This record gives sequence, C-alpha cells and structure tokens, in this order.
Amino acid sequence: MQKLGVVEDTLFVPMLGRIYASEHCPQILYDKKALELKNKLPSDLIEQNKQNQYTLLASASRSANMDRIIRDFLERRPNGAIVQLGCGLETTYYRCDNGRARWYAVDLPHVIEYRRGLLPEPERECYISGNAFAKDWIKKVRDEVLDTPILVIASGLFHYFEENKVIALLRMIGQFGNMEVVFDTVNRKGMAMMQKKYMRQVGHADAQMFFYVDAVEELAAKIGGNAKVIADEPYYRYIPKNGLKMSTKVSMAVSDWFCMVKMIQLKL
Repeated sequence: MQKLGVVEDTLFVPMLGRIYASEHCPQILYDKKALELKNKLPSDLIEQNKQNQYTLLASASRSANMDRIIRDFLERRPNGAIVQLGCGLETTYYRCDNGRARWYAVDLPHVIEYRRGLLPEPERECYISGNAFAKDWIKKVRDEVLDTPILVIASGLFHYFEENKVIALLRMIGQFGNMEVVFDTVNRKGMAMMQKKYMRQVGHADAQMFFYVDAVEELAAKIGGNAKVIADEPYYRYIPKNGLKMSTKVSMAVSDWFCMVKMIQLKL
C-alpha cells in the first residue's frame, strides 16, 4: 500500500479515536469496521499514540454527532445522497447506511488511493478524487442523482481554511439545489483552546487554523441566498458521559458551557 508520509497521521487521528471509543466507550460510538482495520494500520502510529481520553473522544464524538445527523436525514430522505468532503479514512457508510442511499467520498487523489487500499469501494459508495473546494465533485454527484436531496458532511475540515474560502464553498453547494450541509466548528474561544491544547496533544501543534463561527445566523447571512440554520448545537450535548474520567467530563462540560465546539447544520 502507498505510503502517505506527513499526511498519514492526520488521516489516522479520527480513526484512532473511533477505535478507542469502540474498545473503551462503546456507549459513545461503536465502529466495527474501524476495529477490523486496527491491525492494518501502521503499528508505530498505534504504539506512539499519546493522546489522552478527552482528545480521543473528541474525534469519536464528532463521528457520533455526524452519525446522528445522517440517520435523521436518512429518516426524512431515505433515498437521499450523502457526500463526505475530506473523507480520509471515515467509515461512516458502514455505520449509517440504510440500504438505499447513495454515498460519495471526496478527497485528494493520494488520499483516495490510500483509502482504496484499506477500504475498497462498497456497493453504493463512490470515491471521488478531487479538491473539496472545486466544483467537479458536486457536478458529478448532481449529474448522477439529479433532484435527490443531498447531505454534505464536512468533518474536521473547515478549521484549516480562511472564512472567505469556506463561504465560497457553501455558496457553491447552495447553487445545486436541495442541499443540506453539516460541519463541526469552533468559536473564537474554542479556536484558541484547540490550537493551544488539542492540536499539540494529537501531534499537530504547528497546524494553522483560521475558520470559526461565533454566531451562526451571521454566517448564514454572509452565505446569503436561501441559507437557513437547521441546527446549532454544543458539541457534547448528546454524548453519553457515563464511565468517563472526571477530567474528560469537566473538559466536555466547559466546552459546551462556552459553546467552544459545536455542530452546525444548514439548509442551502
């Protein structure tokens, strides 16, 4: 399988979180496919994983939140389509597929190539090599599913891009009709905390972060068009806390109290 070099550990951070939750906190997330892949991951990444419980569960909580929103969407739109931008090694399809939806996973060509080696394309999930911020993927998807309602997932993606680039992407998505988008984000206070603690803990202290949302209604106004807020939720609101370390519970409570990290869902 192709080696990814510097990008590979960023790919594996969410996977390590899902494996940890599946083994130790299945009440938050149980990911059978991630457990199956554990022995196929580079052994040094597993051995050198120095994350604490909170940072591991931050990744798993994002997956749990996305799963909840995807399942709700597929209850409303059972024949809908799910598009995951910056899919990395996400295994969402295996947890949430309803047997009817169409799935698309978008990432850069070398990431898609690596993904195929670990996760060959399943029956109804199509892998698309490309730039999430370019129109190619959405044109391809719309050509295939026509008027079908689409939910676009941007998981752990927007933090690293300037606001004008994120807004341009959301406007572009809105031009293709019958679209919803869900993403995780931080507020200004959360961004400072994430750069200071979380990124260092997961081994990316030098990663630059730009995008944050203090007021989601202001973001919707900047996007313009018919952008409407469906949900704006504290990140850990629906995450079970039973059995967690006290320090993890405190960190989650502080994050939610100050809305430092949140889930946002928009109708575009």
